[in-house]
Amino acid sequence: MNKVNEVKLRLCSLSVFRGILNRSVVRAYYNLLCAIEEKPEVFLNLYGSFYSLISERGCSDKLAYSLTEAALFDENCFTRAAAGGKYDSLPEDVLRAVKRDCQVIIDASKLSADEVLRAYKYYDEIADIADDLPKWEQGECADSFRMFDGSLERVAQWYLKNGCGMFARYKMFVWRDGDIQPVLHYDKIDMDDFTGYERQRNKVLANTEAFLDGKTCNNCLLYGDMGTGKSSTVKAIANEFRSRGLRIVEIPKERLIDFPILSDKIAALPMKFIIFIDDLSFQHQDQSYTTLKAVLEGGVSACPKNSLIYATSNRRHIVKEKLSDRSFEIDDINTRDNMQESLSLSDRFGLTVCYTVPNKEQFAQIVCSLAEKAGLTLPKDELCTGAERFALAKGGRSPRCAKQYVESLFC
Repeated sequence: MNKVNEVKLRLCSLSVFRGILNRSVVRAYYNLLCAIEEKPEVFLNLYGSFYSLISERGCSDKLAYSLTEAALFDENCFTRAAAGGKYDSLPEDVLRAVKRDCQVIIDASKLSADEVLRAYKYYDEIADIADDLPKWEQGECADSFRMFDGSLERVAQWYLKNGCGMFARYKMFVWRDGDIQPVLHYDKIDMDDFTGYERQRNKVLANTEAFLDGKTCNNCLLYGDMGTGKSSTVKAIANEFRSRGLRIVEIPKERLIDFPILSDKIAALPMKFIIFIDDLSFQHQDQSYTTLKAVLEGGVSACPKNSLIYATSNRRHIVKEKLSDRSFEIDDINTRDNMQESLSLSDRFGLTVCYTVPNKEQFAQIVCSLAEKAGLTLPKDELCTGAERFALAKGGRSPRCAKQYVESLFC
């Protein structure tokens, strides 16, 4: 049996990592190997299609990376167990199958274009054409597969640090169309990008670290004035702790009715999740209001143990209130009921953190820090005076306003 045919048969017998055969590059590669006894037009068509695909993916000079990357981001019983640090609890026959699959994938990635062409049954008929065909290069395998030596320890360590499936490939996610969808172009903000509000962020940081350490922690409401960094804090924390298995899934307020479905999808995963609800506010009659109350405390579809809810709002009590809600024309008992209803949602967040607009001195410190990071060399007095004028025109001071002012100086 020639080498190409052996690789083809071994690929089709993948077991634990069988899911990679559904990935476009691996599928196109496998189809090409299966065509080594087909008519020339079939074989050459598949060869051209495969090379076109890896060229589009930027992998024509690193086939090994493309094939092994598909395995790194595959979700199966081993990758889930490894991401949770429990791969050695799997049955021994499963671990043997994983080792075999890893070696099969590595062997497949070592085939050169010339080896595939010369293994073709009718190579003599297409020899002249084969000489002119573009040839891929093998390159190196991806990450831990590069160091695979028959042991699963290094491979498992990669999954422990990076997660499994799409949660290893992508960093942030959003609930859309009834499913968790990756965010392709996410906000890369980190904790070093902030100036000021250290007390508020330290509270959220400590709560998140407790969550990751398996200690007592709380769902968190970040509320206060607009532009003060509430949403940015949540995204920066998600970026900060990604290597510790933390992921963030944003769910729009209007889709909170889908929370039980989202819970079911993440409950069995080995990573930990922040379920992020941005700019939260409700009318009294809003159905999502009741749904979130039940999720936070008291409902049968509660937040799974591997997740916390972090929400931001410009309102301390989240619910929009009108003067008529407190009218004394209403019976006193009903008035109390109305107020209790308004307070009941925010009260179910175990941790509430308030973000208020900075005073003049704090605003100047934020502006000067951002200007220094941006490489501006304007005198401090000139910088602060301009910032005050800019804030007055914008309607008030805030970190967002400070950032916009510094960015405007480059225009």
